[in-house]
Order: sequence, then structure tokens, then C-alpha cells
Amino acid sequence: MTVPFAILFDMDGTLLQTEKLSTPAFIRTFDQLRQKGLWKGETPDERELINVLGMTLEQIWDKLLPGASEEAIRSADTFLLENEIQLLKERVTDLYPDVKSTLEKLREKGFSLFIASNGQEEYIDAICQEYELKPLMTDLYSAGRFRTHSKNDLVAKLLSDYKIGQAIMVGDRHSDVEAGKTNGLFTIGCDFGFAKPGELDGADVIITSFPQLLNHLPAIDTNTQEQA
Repeated sequence: MTVPFAILFDMDGTLLQTEKLSTPAFIRTFDQLRQKGLWKGETPDERELINVLGMTLEQIWDKLLPGASEEAIRSADTFLLENEIQLLKERVTDLYPDVKSTLEKLREKGFSLFIASNGQEEYIDAICQEYELKPLMTDLYSAGRFRTHSKNDLVAKLLSDYKIGQAIMVGDRHSDVEAGKTNGLFTIGCDFGFAKPGELDGADVIITSFPQLLNHLPAIDTNTQEQA
């Protein structure tokens, strides 16, 4: 399959208001680890928990469970996923305002849309299922699905697999900007979630609400849209 023009989206902090989901999911996970005798440390504070969003699971546990056993880390993976999916069903969070309608407009314009996330495969799938995003997406790429060690590698694989001609990377973390730039993409930084000051430095454009994405598409040579 060849895709002339694509838009790649991070999930956490870009499409989904993840902090409302992740903090209680982490709290439950640490409680379970202590109950099982797999961890004796305290639960990190909310700032620490938010700071790891967007990292791969390996990077997350390196930060939050330093020196933990392999059994503890495997259990943390399982607990966290179960808690996230349960909280999604409880609708403790939502997409950012106008995300779905904006994605629908992008599809109408002929863009191919992809998720490119460092999350677990089942987690990304559950979000897209819960918020009915699957029909809008060409494919869902995640570190959990492909065992990639960085967003750079994940984006490179996606671009190669789909033989994408031109693309935009949209995300809220430095890793998103870096992955876009490393792979020669136009990058749009999202400053409406939990990005830290300076985190989006280097992005070609920074938006403060998701629908502003539509205003910046002309910054790319979009003549290829008509072929999509």
C-alpha cells in the first residue's frame, strides 16, 4: 500500500485527556503491587506520574520502579493495562474538545490518519474502540504492538510499511517532535495537555486547541491530497 499524504497522531495528551485516566490507574497499580508484596515503595506523586506519560513502558518503570524485580515489572504491566481499560469503561476521561469532529474533517479532505503511540497495543485499541475512532484511522501503530524502543523507530517503521510520501507528526511530547524531525516530517506540537515548558521546542507549529490543526495544513505541500 502506498499513502501519498498522512497525518500521524500521538494518543496520550494529544487526542485523549490521559491525565484523568493515568493517575488513578497508576495509583491502583501501585496499591496492587504492594498488596502482592512486589513493591514496598510509596506511590509517586501526580507530577511524577504525569511526567512519564508518552514514554515506553520500559522507560516508565525505569523511572517509577527503579530496581524492581522482573516479576514486579511484568505484574505492573498487567495491572496498569487492566486498570486503564476498566477506567476507560468508567468514562473517567474523554477526548479533548472537538477531536473527533476534526478527525472526521481530515478524513473528508482525503488524508490517511494513523496513531503512533508508545502505549500498549490493547490500551490504544481500547481507546479507539471506546471513542469510535477506528473507522477514521488507517492503522494503529504502538510500541506495544511492534516492540519498538523509541517513538523515532515506531514512526520510521510506519512510514516504511505504508510507503508514505509526505506526512505530518502531531503530538504533545518532545519525543513526538524528535520522531517527526528525525524522520523528516513537518511537526505540530499540541500545547493543550500536559506538555512541560520548552518541551515542544523545535516543532514547526504549536497549537493550543485541537481544531487549530486544520488551520496549519496549508503549511505543507498538500497537492498530493487529491490522490489520497
